[in-house]
Amino acid sequence: MAIVIALDAMGGDHAPGVVIDGAARALCERSDLRFLLFGDAGRVRPLLERHPVLAAASELRHTDAFVAAETRPSLALRQGRRSSMRLAIDAVKAGEARAAVSAGNTGALMAMGKVVLRTLEGIDRPAIATALPSRREPVVMLDLGANVDCSPQHLFQFAVMGEVYARTVLGVARPRVALLNIGTEEIKGESGVREAARLLRNSPLDIDFRGFVEGDDIPTGKVDVVVTDGFTGNVALKVAEGASRFYAGTLRDAFRSGLRAKLGYLLARPALERVRRRLDPRRYNGAMLLGLSGVVVKSHGGTDAFGFAHAVLSAARIVEQGTNERIIEEMRRVAASIAAPRLRVAAS
Repeated sequence: MAIVIALDAMGGDHAPGVVIDGAARALCERSDLRFLLFGDAGRVRPLLERHPVLAAASELRHTDAFVAAETRPSLALRQGRRSSMRLAIDAVKAGEARAAVSAGNTGALMAMGKVVLRTLEGIDRPAIATALPSRREPVVMLDLGANVDCSPQHLFQFAVMGEVYARTVLGVARPRVALLNIGTEEIKGESGVREAARLLRNSPLDIDFRGFVEGDDIPTGKVDVVVTDGFTGNVALKVAEGASRFYAGTLRDAFRSGLRAKLGYLLARPALERVRRRLDPRRYNGAMLLGLSGVVVKSHGGTDAFGFAHAVLSAARIVEQGTNERIIEEMRRVAASIAAPRLRVAAS
């Protein structure tokens, strides 16, 4: 059965071109995809005509309104009801699409998602989650910016969602979960993080909780899921992205520094190309807004067609693996374990 995905055709730094080209790439990978495209028909239709196969698999719905990158989330909520972003989310709510993908304003996307779709049963706040490269397998990290202040219960819920995401989307049989902290010792960190660790250790769920990890543990692949608040997670992500660009630039400059360096580059080129492919950020594009009662995926605003295609394919995998349904199952088990002792006490 076809998977229908709603696309915000006007979201992102290079929309609508990247959105259309990316959707065409994704359709080449998966012929079972169908698209609802929301955007300015005068700009989108000429691009769509360049991809006859995509055009046949798509329905274009016109709107000349879109959410600008600098728009405040509160303003987007009030004035963006006919925007391409909002209409894509509305399509998920109405059951016309199984997922929505946007490369637009992150804050507006999260705000609209929460208002339109609400949160899953048992989840207080949604979180932004994505997979990051490591020396082993990709590592799921959340929250990456949706929630600056988090209670222990929020961190516990993030851990449950991240563990399910790693199992369903990345195919990790038994994900190792840890909380990001300033040290691995149990006495380290502020009280909320230590309380979240206690909740995870005492959880009725079969979570392989490994305690605390530090920032330099993330790229080693020591665990499969790293949980933190949105402020810390966003800072960690931006530092990692900046460091990656710094080392890539430094290496490039070094290989251009002289004839010997250029000859060395020719010898090392096959190995460097393998490294480049493995660390290519476009391959990890597509952050899920975990915890919403519908699938919404955020693409990086500055990505190209290759990266946007990856975000679309990620959305399709999340849908077909039933990630949201499995999160609900896990949270129901938690609620049942809490309710059972209360019932026994009341009966006595």
